[in-house]
Amino acid sequence: MRYVSPNLRLLFSPPLRPTLSVPLFISKPNPKPFSFSTILASSSSKRPRSFSNLSRRSNSTFKDRKGGGRDMTMEETTGQSKDSSSSFGLNKRRAEGRDKSDRPKKNPQLKERKLNPTNTIAYVQILGTGMDTQDTSPSVLLFFDKQRFIFNAGEGLQRFCTEHKVKLSKIDHIFLSRVCSETAGGLPGLLLTLAGMGEEGYSVKIWGPSDLNFLVGAMKSFIPHATMVHTQSFGQSPISDAAENVTAPIKASDPIVLVKDEVVKISAILLQPHCLQQSQIKPGEMSVLYICELPELMGKFDPKKAAALGLKAGPKYSELQHGKSVKSDRLDIMVHPADVMDPPVPGPIVILVDCPTESHLQELLSIECLNGYYTDVSSHLTESTKMVNCVIHLSPASVVSSPNYQKWMKKFGSAQHIMAGHGKKTLEVPILKSSARVTSRLNYLCPQFFPASGFLSLQHLNYSTSDDISSSEGPTLKICESIPAENLLKFTLRPYAQLGLDRSHIPTPMGQSQVVDELHLEIPEIADAAQHVREFWQELKESREVLPTSNDNGVMIEEPWLTEDTLPGCLENIRRDDLEIVLLGTGSSQPSKYRNVSSVYINLFSKGSLLLDCGEGTLGQLKRRYGVDGADKAIRNLKCVWISHIHADHHTGLARVLALRRDLLKGVPHEPLVVIGPRQLKRYLDAYQRLEDLDMQFLDCRSTTKASWDTFVRDGASNNDGSSPESPRHSNAKNESMQEINQTLFAKGSRMQSYLWQPGSPVDHSAAYPFLKSLKKMLGEAGLAALISFPVVHCPQAFGIVLEAAERVNSVGKVIPGWKIVYSGDTRPCPELVDACRGATVLIHEATFEDGLVDEAIARNHSTTKEAIEVGNSAGAYRIVLTHFSQRYPKIPVFDETHMHKTCIAFDMMSINIADLPVLPKVLPYLKLLFRNEVAVDESDDILDALVL
Repeated sequence: MRYVSPNLRLLFSPPLRPTLSVPLFISKPNPKPFSFSTILASSSSKRPRSFSNLSRRSNSTFKDRKGGGRDMTMEETTGQSKDSSSSFGLNKRRAEGRDKSDRPKKNPQLKERKLNPTNTIAYVQILGTGMDTQDTSPSVLLFFDKQRFIFNAGEGLQRFCTEHKVKLSKIDHIFLSRVCSETAGGLPGLLLTLAGMGEEGYSVKIWGPSDLNFLVGAMKSFIPHATMVHTQSFGQSPISDAAENVTAPIKASDPIVLVKDEVVKISAILLQPHCLQQSQIKPGEMSVLYICELPELMGKFDPKKAAALGLKAGPKYSELQHGKSVKSDRLDIMVHPADVMDPPVPGPIVILVDCPTESHLQELLSIECLNGYYTDVSSHLTESTKMVNCVIHLSPASVVSSPNYQKWMKKFGSAQHIMAGHGKKTLEVPILKSSARVTSRLNYLCPQFFPASGFLSLQHLNYSTSDDISSSEGPTLKICESIPAENLLKFTLRPYAQLGLDRSHIPTPMGQSQVVDELHLEIPEIADAAQHVREFWQELKESREVLPTSNDNGVMIEEPWLTEDTLPGCLENIRRDDLEIVLLGTGSSQPSKYRNVSSVYINLFSKGSLLLDCGEGTLGQLKRRYGVDGADKAIRNLKCVWISHIHADHHTGLARVLALRRDLLKGVPHEPLVVIGPRQLKRYLDAYQRLEDLDMQFLDCRSTTKASWDTFVRDGASNNDGSSPESPRHSNAKNESMQEINQTLFAKGSRMQSYLWQPGSPVDHSAAYPFLKSLKKMLGEAGLAALISFPVVHCPQAFGIVLEAAERVNSVGKVIPGWKIVYSGDTRPCPELVDACRGATVLIHEATFEDGLVDEAIARNHSTTKEAIEVGNSAGAYRIVLTHFSQRYPKIPVFDETHMHKTCIAFDMMSINIADLPVLPKVLPYLKLLFRNEVAVDESDDILDALVL
């Protein structure tokens, strides 16, 4: 038996029977130094807000917290009785989609600001979204005292702004250089967040080429139209019923003035593939070059010069400063502004260019209206020539490295060139530093469940864009002087005396060793904890040979429940390359500093992989977990994406994943990716595919329920005797199947009645048969016996999913059952979920709220921590993983450890190998130790509670 230190032994000693009934976690912190075990046992005493105010919070209702709404009727809260096996509390109106009429109507408005034409501060700044993972386009912030402009809004922009304290409510305009998932993937979540702020909500004006109309049309399927009324496209519009269109110029390459006020003039020049007529341009092929021009500022007035010219102090000074000539008071002359003013301060000019292909480059080289901005010696300089101070290149390295592009760059003379396209140098510093720090701490404590980040490898360090260009084009190419963009790099525009680069805000590299050193100083006991956690795996290895069934030797068993929890048969002789569950996003509603929104990656290794939900930023999370190349491999090997419901935090990362897979497999024989989701998702994807091909085939979740699969199997067997699914015989079979469903799950009086099938939306089984056949083949190739969707209680068309592995046969011919994973999606506890969880190996269950907020959980049709655990316990699930936490719990949620004997809390990037499931609950107390000093502070920072979807 291995040695257990006295302090650690105390952690797992049987608790003393209390002599008084004292609420949990109320005791005051001990002022004396803590031992390791004492800290683990009482770390929750550092939660003053969460538990000392528990009675106040537990009595709060949805109406109380929001200051509006309506009282829930008995019908809506039916099931709050203790007999949870027969009834469950829920908000029926929300489940049926009828709660929208109860919400206060919002009409998000554009913000009116008093502009400051002198602008004591103005700059452009690189917002490094996607710079470390190369999953999306970086954004660029144009900052003024009273106005903010952002160029491109790829996935992760919201999370980036939260991390770096860029206030979304201060943004007035967003400009897209192209309209695709790479540049606009963050727009849906951003619009929903802004619409939820304040009493009326906020809005921004979205600008983009005419392709923007396709994106707006697609987003209408799940975003209220009121949040998108301020979208404006320019150029020749393919459709006219979505975004308002700016009058197109006579020539496609002529500049279009979008914004012109006393602060800035922003113009757009359209770039289209060379030699293509307007009618030949496909959606998504249009690109934009933006020119941002600040006005010239008059020089400083010199009163000494004015006095020398015979002027007396007074109103004439003001007139001269406003550009008017005046007559001298003492001399018979006219005094002009130039006589008494210092030379004017020229207005800085910034150009942002996104040239995605060589074909676009040919068009760029031929644009005549840019001649007035070229200042190299070969250009014909005139008085009207404008001096460009900074050019930000969003173009890919493959285009930037071409000789023609380099020659074009040189035409801007001494302008500062910033290369913001993807380069390997940017992989060195994590963009989301707070999240990376937490991941590093978790990795130190338990590397088995929290592997090191995949993109911090030595081959990526000390790598510059210019090195890449020179090596690809050879030594004969003279590279135009430029610098690679870095996160938060600034180029100051005003004050003019500070014109130029400002690196003071660039984050410093953060190494693993630095994080670990800080952790040791903060929690000295963490080294013992990490050693103890590592020893769990040694115990597990030893127990593989002989699984103990009793405790006859008198040795203390650190977790008594393990004697009651026998190893499931499916884990016998399990291999590490059979299954890995990766929690890519574990937060709800919107991304936060520490938790991204929902996504679960099911890694079947050589047999492929699946995604369960795909919230914004899912691709970036994959790249943080597996590295850029590893994530690309994972995307290539995807077999299926399954979406639980239409709320934005569960699916807005899907288009980016599909687009990347399309690009990676271009020219390679492959099948379109199967996407399974609610029918509203199909409307969105169909509309989005007018913008760019997503190379997928859609299957309604209703067609993958157990009843639908049974009908499909029956019809398949019947087809062998010559009949077809369309024959009367099979129509009757389908009707009988539907009748059977309605007599059980959707019978009159059942709380689930009408939540799945609404009137006018029958399930067309026959249309789904070809897709089910393809899906069945895919499941077989992935080693899966079943993929079954089942309805849950959250909103209309909300589902959970069951994945079952095929049986295995060991070396002696013994049949070993396959594992079973259940993912709840968003839901209240309900009988259908309990039934689906029977005998589950792993239940991944949402736990949005702490136990004291059951009223809010009911109002929003989510679950509390205790409710989620009770579902798993009642169904006999072997392990329960809790996820989808409200963003009011940024790092670790509130939980009662007495219920956690088979449960663990999920964190972003947590990777659970099926072979490690016996160890999973043991790690929880150590996770609590890791966050003992941080929970109380962060929980006081609720992140827009009104946006929980």
